Amino acid sequence: MGKRDELIAKYAEDLKTKCNVTPDLALLTKVTIGCGPSIYDNDAQTVAASDKDELERIRTNFLMKKLGLPDGPALMAGIEAAVETYGKSERNKYRAVFYYLLVKHFGKEAAYA
Repeated sequence: MGKRDELIAKYAEDLKTKCNVTPDLALLTKVTIGCGPSIYDNDAQTVAASDKDELERIRTNFLMKKLGLPDGPALMAGIEAAVETYGKSERNKYRAVFYYLLVKHFGKEAAYA
């Protein structure tokens, strides 16, 4: 099993145990691949949910650019919903898991078809 496969297994476990979500492994794999090399970097692989600048970058670069969503208050509401699902007290929010939750929240699985 390669490094990426190990990470995907870890992300699937996070979805099950911390988010109480049954993961769609095909979609999770595509989202993980879409994150690129950031999943291997200790700092970049997690989302700092308390950092407003980071949440703004997710809104702009992921939700608007990658998923093609129009700007509006629903985007930050979706990000907040993902933070709630993952758990505010959970320190390590993996980027791939966070993005997966956002893709599911907004019903944008087609972006990874």
